[in-house]
Amino acid sequence: MTKLLEQALTEVKKLPELEQDAIASLILDELSDERRWQESFARSQDQLSRLAAKAREDIRAGRVKQGGFDQL
Repeated sequence: MTKLLEQALTEVKKLPELEQDAIASLILDELSDERRWQESFARSQDQLSRLAAKAREDIRAGRVKQGGFDQL
């Protein structure tokens, strides 16, 4: 465990149980959200690779105009 996390938990231990539970819920929710995002990102790698390959092919074939969003 890192020193910063130890420090945070030491401070949380000083709080009333209700506040400790609220902070614990926030931490667990954040970890769950991060896990879901990582799983979703991992599942999308094949599709992202295909899109990147298509974009590179479009650039090589001249189907993409130079510029960017500033020309919209």
